[in-house]
Amino acid sequence: MWKLLLTIHLMLFSIGIVTNPAPSEFATAEEAPSYAKWGQVAMKKTKEKYPDAKIIDYLHIGAITRNGETTEKFKLWLRGKDREFGVYIDIRYTKKTEEVIDIKFQETDR
Repeated sequence: MWKLLLTIHLMLFSIGIVTNPAPSEFATAEEAPSYAKWGQVAMKKTKEKYPDAKIIDYLHIGAITRNGETTEKFKLWLRGKDREFGVYIDIRYTKKTEEVIDIKFQETDR
């Protein structure tokens, strides 16, 4: 059931109907979470790396900033022809210019 709810949330988020503000903030329809851009990059790069798999779940784990660089962390759940699996994606970029330094993928069965 939770997978279905997260999938619906992801679909609504991707078309701009749902945003995910911090609990103490009230978001307007035009606002998006700070990680939204990087979530789109994560999904795009995952689709490129796994073209035959469908993304069925999405989770923003968090972000770490050090020495002017930020790493956004995501977990996507994919359904391929023969299996379902997770992929952790770390997107490291410069905070000031938002230039991507590198993107790492790690598969998981959980």
